Amino acid sequence: MSQTMTISSTSATETFKSSPVAQNIMDESAKTSEEMSKLAASRHTPDYTAATGQPLTHYHSFFSELLSWRNPRASAIAYASTVSLIFAVRYLDLLRWTFKITWLALFATVTAEAAGKVLFNSGFVTQLRPRRYYTVPKETLNTVVGGVHELINFFVIEAQRILFAENVWASAGVALAALISYYLVKIVPYWGLALIATTVTFFAPLIYTTNQELIDAQLKHASEIVNAQTAQLRVVAQRHTEQAAQVAKQYVGDYTSKAQDLLKGARHHEQKPASGIKADDFPAAPKADIKPEPEFPEVPKDEIKPVVEEVEKTESDPLLS
Repeated sequence: MSQTMTISSTSATETFKSSPVAQNIMDESAKTSEEMSKLAASRHTPDYTAATGQPLTHYHSFFSELLSWRNPRASAIAYASTVSLIFAVRYLDLLRWTFKITWLALFATVTAEAAGKVLFNSGFVTQLRPRRYYTVPKETLNTVVGGVHELINFFVIEAQRILFAENVWASAGVALAALISYYLVKIVPYWGLALIATTVTFFAPLIYTTNQELIDAQLKHASEIVNAQTAQLRVVAQRHTEQAAQVAKQYVGDYTSKAQDLLKGARHHEQKPASGIKADDFPAAPKADIKPEPEFPEVPKDEIKPVVEEVEKTESDPLLS
């Protein structure tokens, strides 16, 4: 009876493997594994560099390959995994589940170990204990740390490339997304914003690659319109600049001439006498020879003689004596 059941189960397995459904599942599994291998192999430093000339990280090529949907199964799995993680964080109490699983596992091991020692003088968990505890190899740890370091640098470099407008369209798209998120955050929870951002991040490149010719034509037309308007504005600005320069030059010339006239008037005013009196209105000063006065006056010689004569007369006149 058991042999008959074994034969029947084997035949059922062989029949299922040969069925179209099983063949389709196997083919899809093989293709998915191949695409995942291609995606993992795409992690290499790209040939192109940033605008500053510095090399980029291998995550630039990885995310470029992932979001390009050249491996659709791998990209779909990554999108489904990200969305599932968002919903799990939103609707599942992962922290409580972690605590619950922890105490259940420890309670089971402690109970089994105690029961084994009581019944068989040897714990059940002791029999399952490995001879050597597992440790993380240094190579694995270095690989993980290096990957985390490269991932952090990827976000840091991309943020700076967007901030300094290395790609104008990418910076404009991020600015538009930030503006929309600024208003959506008032009515949409954070997990909803994360879901929207993930969907846009994965499906915007897919929409572009699917309708690349149409989108490129529209972008080219918009670029031509922008260039035409820019050229027109440049011509108008140049014309207004020239007119402003001419007007400024004219004003500078006028003010310069006025300043020169004011300076000439001030000099002429300094040369003229006060209150309009001319120098010819005054008579010329006399040109008489002025001798310097002596320090001591001369003794008058003419006045001494009469006085002497009078003295002599007085002495000779007896009446006066």
